[in-house]
Amino acid sequence: MTNILVNFKKGFAMPLYNCLQEKRKEHKYNQADLGALVGVSRQTISLIERGDYHPSIVVCLRLAQVLDCQVEDLFTYKEDENHD
Repeated sequence: MTNILVNFKKGFAMPLYNCLQEKRKEHKYNQADLGALVGVSRQTISLIERGDYHPSIVVCLRLAQVLDCQVEDLFTYKEDENHD
């Protein structure tokens, strides 16, 4: 599971995790195949898996549809416990 730290304008940080690579491999897709099915490039899939790119909700929904799972199965977050 890849950890992504999302920073918001008010100084709030939220760890965002994805398990796209694991789900992709379960379905025996390479990055290029998954990208073609979703309508994005292989490079975009790679960037998402590494946590270097935050996909739009449309891309998240397409990924979940192609991988036959819920968006929450691919992307999760854990709120900062110190945030009021």
